[in-house]
Amino acid sequence: MATRKPVRSKAFKAGLATRKKVLGADYVERSFKNADPFSRPFQDYATECAWGMVWTRSGLSLRDRSLITIAMLTALNRPQELKTHIRAGLTNGVTRKEVSEILLHANVYCGAPAAVDAFRMMREVFDSIPE
Repeated sequence: MATRKPVRSKAFKAGLATRKKVLGADYVERSFKNADPFSRPFQDYATECAWGMVWTRSGLSLRDRSLITIAMLTALNRPQELKTHIRAGLTNGVTRKEVSEILLHANVYCGAPAAVDAFRMMREVFDSIPE
């Protein structure tokens, strides 16, 4: 029995394009390739809803969304996602200095433990990407 390819909504298609633009096509394609039957619905949901219905809205630029996302992931103390979005922020025009300032500002409102981890993640990303 042949596997049918799912029908994709306009939001999914827009989200996939935006996600690839922000995170890089290799990263997104790897995320889908590594998804199993249990995690695939999450990849579909994130692409359609987060990337296709929110990141594509005209109310904020991709750069502004990156700034906000870096701050929120610091507050939530989510280091792996933070690394992904620091890299994405650099792609979207956020400067290294701005990333550092966001994390310093987050230290005041989120606390030192979250900021320590965030600065560690920032250093890992910066070290992996030539200036």
